[in-house]
Amino acid sequence: MGTTTPPRTLAEALRARGDESLAGLLRARPDLLNPVPNDITQLATRAGTRASVVRALEHLDRFALQTAEALAVAPDPAPYATLLSLLTGDGLDDGEQRDDVGAAVTAALPGALATLREQALVWGEDERLRLVRTARELLAPSPQHPSPTGLGPTVAEATAGMSPGRLQEILVASGLPATHDPVSAVAALSSLFTDRTRMAELLDTAPVEALSVLDRLVWGPPYGEVTPNPTPPVKWLRDRGLLLPVSTRTVVLPREAALHLRAGRAHRVPEPVPPVVASAAERDPQAVDRAAAGQAFTALSTVEELLKLWNGGGPAILRAGGLSVRELKRVAAALEVTEPIAAFWVELAYAAGLLASDGESDERYAPTPAYDEWLDLPAQDRWTHLATAWLPATRVPGLVGGQDAKGRALSALGPELDRSASPDVRRRVLSLFAELPPGTAPDPETLLRRLRWERPLRGSAPSAEGTDLRSRLALWTLNEAELLGITGRGALSAQARALLDEGEEAAAALLAPLLPEPLDHVLLQADLTAVAPGPLERPLAETLSVLADVESKGGATVYRFTPGSVRRALDAGQAAADLHAFLAAHSRTPVPQPLSYLIDDVARRHGHLRIGAASAYVRCDDEAVLNEILADRRSTGLRLRRLAPTVLASQADPGSLLEALREMGYAPAAESAEGDVLITRAGARRTPPRTPPTPVPEGPPTPDETLLGAAVRAIRAGDTAATVVRKEPAEGATGTHASGSLPRTTSAETLATVQAAAMTGTAVWIGYVNAEGAASQRVIAPVRVEGGFVTAYDHTADEVRTFALHRITGVAELAEEGEG
Repeated sequence: MGTTTPPRTLAEALRARGDESLAGLLRARPDLLNPVPNDITQLATRAGTRASVVRALEHLDRFALQTAEALAVAPDPAPYATLLSLLTGDGLDDGEQRDDVGAAVTAALPGALATLREQALVWGEDERLRLVRTARELLAPSPQHPSPTGLGPTVAEATAGMSPGRLQEILVASGLPATHDPVSAVAALSSLFTDRTRMAELLDTAPVEALSVLDRLVWGPPYGEVTPNPTPPVKWLRDRGLLLPVSTRTVVLPREAALHLRAGRAHRVPEPVPPVVASAAERDPQAVDRAAAGQAFTALSTVEELLKLWNGGGPAILRAGGLSVRELKRVAAALEVTEPIAAFWVELAYAAGLLASDGESDERYAPTPAYDEWLDLPAQDRWTHLATAWLPATRVPGLVGGQDAKGRALSALGPELDRSASPDVRRRVLSLFAELPPGTAPDPETLLRRLRWERPLRGSAPSAEGTDLRSRLALWTLNEAELLGITGRGALSAQARALLDEGEEAAAALLAPLLPEPLDHVLLQADLTAVAPGPLERPLAETLSVLADVESKGGATVYRFTPGSVRRALDAGQAAADLHAFLAAHSRTPVPQPLSYLIDDVARRHGHLRIGAASAYVRCDDEAVLNEILADRRSTGLRLRRLAPTVLASQADPGSLLEALREMGYAPAAESAEGDVLITRAGARRTPPRTPPTPVPEGPPTPDETLLGAAVRAIRAGDTAATVVRKEPAEGATGTHASGSLPRTTSAETLATVQAAAMTGTAVWIGYVNAEGAASQRVIAPVRVEGGFVTAYDHTADEVRTFALHRITGVAELAEEGEG
């Protein structure tokens, strides 16, 4: 460790580290940097706090955690050989069957120990390994929190407070010489349980039922309940100290006895090697890329269809936030997908910044201006935009439909869907995909097993949702990656590999040749349908979506022309001649006669009736049509009455009147107060400019190298100021300073000392109070003293600073080398 004297504290161990090692600690545990510690002692204190230690333990892999757990039940300090024995056992139980495991543990233990040392969870030399106290408290056994190893307390801990008479009875029953000294009695019992030969002889005399009781307790939990009159096997174990009382009804198997029964192993199955992610299928890489590209194109079409659905203003936002169940069902029906998949597309559009709240008093969801910019991008760039929004997103669509910790339903776009672990899980799942050969689809079960090995504490704890959240996040990632086109046929695509490794441009370049080229034509058919044999150019698709209804989607999209769809195009300002010209220009087949007749028939009747505001009125130059409407029983609810031969008035509002007459088979048109026909173009409601939702970070971000270097220099400088040896004031001097306190000198002495230091170029120790009243100790090398200020190189901050003389509480010279 670079020192001849073993460190006595964690602070001394950290102080002996090099700068790179300290930077590695801060990189692995970035929470220690907020704020930057003043010195090494403060860094060590912060590294031992409960919250920081818990966070560090959560980021350990299974074997590093098993190593820490073994140290938690080992003597403190523990030699390396003892730690190794706890992980491999003494080899006396299974003969050669555990040789392979022992060899793997022996090979992996130095790396696991190095990880624990780097993260300041373990310190000390190999002969005196110490687990930090907080970690030992978290991992050590107790009745309230059993040890992860399943071991109970030691004999000394379990017998604390036991009467000397009871200890003597246990010694006599175990065949040991009685002693009145409790310490000697505990030592004798511990020695018996750790002696393989004598312990085996004792257990040979045990009843078979007693051995069965031990078998149930040996791998944990080590606690059991007993009745006031225990059975003979339990009484035999209790009399010999193999079960020690915790309370009047609870007994525990002491650690030394359990280790004997386990052949010295702290864990039933050490896991020094990460599980291998197995292959579920081998596929042609080109087929994978094509399948992923096809799904990527489907993803673009689905998001566009969703936002087109809400183009004129989406559904209202719930009072508690989010989308109602009814609206989610409508989206699912419109997209022809299940509700969980619909929730994924809605959340993806939201994460990509294409969808947001409009912020009005009657708050609704609507596309954002960024959606129009997204539509203008090439298809491959639109896909990379979605994929790069999905990777860091912390919102989890898979939670929609479940309940939070308080039993409240979780809704799509609701406020309770953020899970900070999701980006880490998503990235790790995809990186495990990338480690496999191209075209290889991993086995999901082995992939989950690998994730649990890498983060056992985080992967095994049940979440508020009732099960292992990390595994659920991984499974949702598999499904979402397939939907988005990150994977194809279960394997990672080449464009996704490029996105992860090289960035958006490389991914777009690989994806572009695999996407279909937009078409500028359709095939009109005599049954009033049009077939689009592929994706259409955007202007053609937009016009056709107004003129016809989508009947079926897939490799080819089928559009159907109906009177309602043609009327919709006429309402949008198109004339019959415009529609004929449009179809003739974009059809590879002749325009069928029935379609021409349909357009002309609807156009002839379109606008014959005029609807305006009275509450509402109906105006028509043909009195016979108005007579027909009045005679129709379906118009009774409209409460129509004739104002003039060509005008009817209604109590209904214009919109309701318009829809009612259309349902009756008429083709009315709305008109303005001036009598002009109102053109109702396809809605394009947009929110004000919105930024995408910010992912919720999981703890502090990993610091960059510049910040790490500056932090290490500041900690080193602060440590120098805190630990530097000061020269004691001369006898009779007025300045005084106790160890750890600010020096105190008069203004004249302060000025004389810093002037002398400036002339000789030496460093001095000062106490300084800044403008906010915060006091600190500093080691400075004065350069210039003038105008009531001292310009000096501040070793603590590692920079040149200016200090006001009146704020310096005192000054002391530093001791020469060897003094103090």
